[in-house]
Amino acid sequence: QVQLVESGGGLVQAGGSMRLSCAASGRTFSSYVMGWFRQAPGKEREFVASTSRGGGRTYYADSVKGRFTVSRDNAKNTVYLQTNNLKPEDTAVYYCAASRGYATSTYDHDYDYWGQGTQVTVSS
Repeated sequence: QVQLVESGGGLVQAGGSMRLSCAASGRTFSSYVMGWFRQAPGKEREFVASTSRGGGRTYYADSVKGRFTVSRDNAKNTVYLQTNNLKPEDTAVYYCAASRGYATSTYDHDYDYWGQGTQVTVSS
């Protein structure tokens, strides 16, 4: 069992930056692929980014590539999402998730544990 708690969301102006954090419980954090997803009002949840167990491989949705960076610190049981040059269309609830599967997966059904989400609102 893994419990995930996101933090770092809030309100930011377009062009700004924000760092989201996700703290995980348990001693097996490094055995999980970690991902970030987001869900905007009236839309389906979508993949944002993922990182392999050791953090050496990362994957991004085309919509955030070059602006967002996912990283992890296995010693701190934490995964991060650095978001830069934010746009109003990035407004959503952001979720972190843990998977026993592959870092290349962009499907939310491949992830086993989810946090409660943190709201990111980008004003124009």
